[in-house]
Amino acid sequence: MQLYNTLTDLLVEARGKDREIRFIDGENDESTVKFADLWDRATALLGSLQARGMKPRDELIIFSKSNESFVIAFWAAVLGGMVPVPVAVGISDEHRLKLFRILSQLERATLFTEEDLLTRLLEFSDKRDLHDITAILENKTTLVGDVDPDVSGDVYESTPDDVAFIQYSSGSTSDPKGVVLSHRNLCTNIRAIVEACHWTEDDQSLSWMPLTHDMGLIGYHLSVLAVGMNHAVLDTNVFVRRPLLWMSKANELRATQLCSPNFGYKHFLKLFQRKGMPDLDLSCIKLILNGAEPISWELCEEFLGALAPHGLKRSAMFPVYGLAEATVGVSIPAPGSEYSRVTMDRHSIRVGESFREVAPDDDDAVSFVRVGKSIRDVSIRIASDDDAALGDGIVGNIQLHGGSVTERIYGDPSATKELFTDDGWLRTGDCGVFVDEQLVITGRQKDIIIVNGQNYYPHDIEEIVARLEGFDLNKVVVAGATPKGGQTEELIAFILYRQAMEDFLPMIAQVRDLIGEQTGLEVDKVIPVARIPKTTSGKVQRAKLLQAYFDGEFDEVLGELQPPASSESDADEDPLVAELELICREFAKDRQIGPDDNLFEVGVSSLTLTEIVLAIDEKHPGQLDISDLFDHPTLREIAVFMKGKS
Repeated sequence: MQLYNTLTDLLVEARGKDREIRFIDGENDESTVKFADLWDRATALLGSLQARGMKPRDELIIFSKSNESFVIAFWAAVLGGMVPVPVAVGISDEHRLKLFRILSQLERATLFTEEDLLTRLLEFSDKRDLHDITAILENKTTLVGDVDPDVSGDVYESTPDDVAFIQYSSGSTSDPKGVVLSHRNLCTNIRAIVEACHWTEDDQSLSWMPLTHDMGLIGYHLSVLAVGMNHAVLDTNVFVRRPLLWMSKANELRATQLCSPNFGYKHFLKLFQRKGMPDLDLSCIKLILNGAEPISWELCEEFLGALAPHGLKRSAMFPVYGLAEATVGVSIPAPGSEYSRVTMDRHSIRVGESFREVAPDDDDAVSFVRVGKSIRDVSIRIASDDDAALGDGIVGNIQLHGGSVTERIYGDPSATKELFTDDGWLRTGDCGVFVDEQLVITGRQKDIIIVNGQNYYPHDIEEIVARLEGFDLNKVVVAGATPKGGQTEELIAFILYRQAMEDFLPMIAQVRDLIGEQTGLEVDKVIPVARIPKTTSGKVQRAKLLQAYFDGEFDEVLGELQPPASSESDADEDPLVAELELICREFAKDRQIGPDDNLFEVGVSSLTLTEIVLAIDEKHPGQLDISDLFDHPTLREIAVFMKGKS
């Protein structure tokens, strides 16, 4: 594939191809945009932005619920030499505060959003007395409908070293860090991805990943657009509510290229294993790129086993590695080969040591999936903690160098300096080792928790918990861990506590409820600890707490804290309410959800609520939708609502 100089050149080339983008917003709710029409609609919006005074190098924050509107706005900004800044739309206070912090960071930002979202942002800003933010929202916002189709903007001639767009990490809420990517970074990485995956214009891609995520935007819009491939974008919220639609559309479109992180397979399987899809034919699928969070061998096997009768090939599972600071793609296996794993002694994967391979059934075994070799224009080295290169078979820090690696963090020279070694290699914060010439990711040095493919910083969550009475930052440690036999990462909160265990139970509920309310995350375990290990300089040693958890040191106390199992005599007298309680018990782990508990205040994630609604819908088809929970948030209210519909 050719190397484009800029994204503008890429779109100029794509404009002449008879291909389209399909936006899937529901089972029977779709729209398409031809590549040629994408140019026309983007330049029309560009004209409106320029009429409002926007100039090259101004930033356009894209904060939209609509994937179609997002794509048009992204290209309008690119064609005008402006800098798109994608930001995910969320429902929690932390999502709004993150947007406000980004607005405050950027030098010349305009917000592009829908009117209802703007209204909520203004209400939230006024409530917090954020007068500077309110002024920006009122004076520097362009609404999705503010387009004059008869006005075409002036296309700016960008250079390869101009900033193409800024990627803000999904978890950087208290101090958002924007990765600055040039046109050169993007075009270099796009060519490498296309070549490594063997993509062609005859392929068909389908992605439900958010366009605010690097894999969703760069991997499954920009790269597939560059190769001239028809592609479909399934709305992420639709996938969460209707996970079976993912494979139904793959079958319908005869999609060849898909993608998903761990949680997507798990979410799909929960419903698929109960309902099935008898007419499914997945023999068309060539590759499913698996990345964005630690990859579970066991979950991959479960997914492939479940869909093998429907024609899905084992060689379709395609584990990859990448990160925003390197644009997106770093290492990719050879297409057509079956993925494979290495099982190591979990105690032998320390930086600077040779790993010890063990049998999969060993008590200390942990499985890691090979994620291929470095792609074109990216070099990978494994280094010690003092940045010295290590030999083959030795675990170390993964560092990168190449044309797709960012040069800086927006407006943050100190963070930029910390990102690079003295000899110019990017510190990824991930640890790994080369096995049989393929990269294996063994863990993380950086304190990042990855849940459902999104990154979260522990200190952001710790600051939220510290708001509770009797808590402070010295008493709370939050970490992510994938236990032995686990398929996805758990979120664990360690709380410094030395009093009676029975008094700790209310604290568990407080921690879970607050984190769930503020971030939408579900806490898997809240563990009391007698001390929090720290370095001599006072830095918390999360790894030591996690190792103690892996070694079973907290099993006894967790057993004491387990709530008593509900008996049949505890069931509500109303049979439907009792049935709903049983469904909640299946999906809400060890949480006790009573008939009159508000489902938005019991510390379960939006994904768990969706799974509960899906299970209810399976037994009572068409009687409850996820949106109904806002008006009927307790099980008793849901039961009354459902009876009124039957």
